[in-house]
Amino acid sequence: QGQVVESGGGLVQPGGSLRLSCAASGITFSLYTVDWYRQTPGKERELVAGIAEDGTSVYADSVKGRGFISRDNAKATVYLQMNNLKPEDTAVYFCHARLKTLHYWGQGTQVTVSS
Repeated sequence: QGQVVESGGGLVQPGGSLRLSCAASGITFSLYTVDWYRQTPGKERELVAGIAEDGTSVYADSVKGRGFISRDNAKATVYLQMNNLKPEDTAVYFCHARLKTLHYWGQGTQVTVSS
C-alpha cells in the first residue's frame, strides 16, 4: 500500500518561512520523481517544484530563489523549503510521487500567508 503524506503547513506572516515535508511509505522511494503542486480555489493547479531520483530539480518561476526542494531517501521524505513567503503563496500544497505509470498523491497541507 503505497502512499505519500504531506505535513508542515500552517499560518505564517508575509516574509516568513515554512518547510513542507512529503513522507512516503510502501514504495521504493529512491526511484521516484517527487513534485510539489499547489492549488487555490478559483485557480488552476500549478507545479511549484520537482526533484528527480538523481537530485535534479525544477522550480516554477514564481518561487525561484525562494523555494528549495530536497530529498532524503533514507527517510523516504522530500522537503520543500519556502522562504520569503507572500500572500500569493497561500494554497493547499500537494505532494506527487511518480515512476512511469505509478502515481501517488497526498491529501494536501494548507499554507496560509497572511498578517
